[in-house]
Amino acid sequence: MDKDASINVLGGPLEACSLAPMTGYFRNGSCDTCAKDQGSHTVCAVMTAEFLAFSKYLGNDLSTPMPQYDFPGLKPGDRWCLCAGRFMQAVEEGFPPQVNLRATHQKALEIVPLAVLEAHSAA
Repeated sequence: MDKDASINVLGGPLEACSLAPMTGYFRNGSCDTCAKDQGSHTVCAVMTAEFLAFSKYLGNDLSTPMPQYDFPGLKPGDRWCLCAGRFMQAVEEGFPPQVNLRATHQKALEIVPLAVLEAHSAA
């Protein structure tokens, strides 16, 4: 599976999003992506209680540990490579998490405008 170039939305090198918990489509700590990543797990999001509740309400429970998948469950403050479409949905519904722009893959721009990412920048 060939990874796309590791470039962030600002045009620089893609920084790690989170090593604890380990995140990313490739589970390498970065929001790297490839053609097989249909969910576009490219937005490095900083979790909030509101976003975690919103995601759970939509059927994607990110806060409950799932040891069988080596998933510890996320808590506010954790960073996670989020699907770009889910990020846009959270923006539209009023529950967006913050974003680490240097750790967000440029492929996110195919779904989320840079101005929207910048408006929710954590830095």
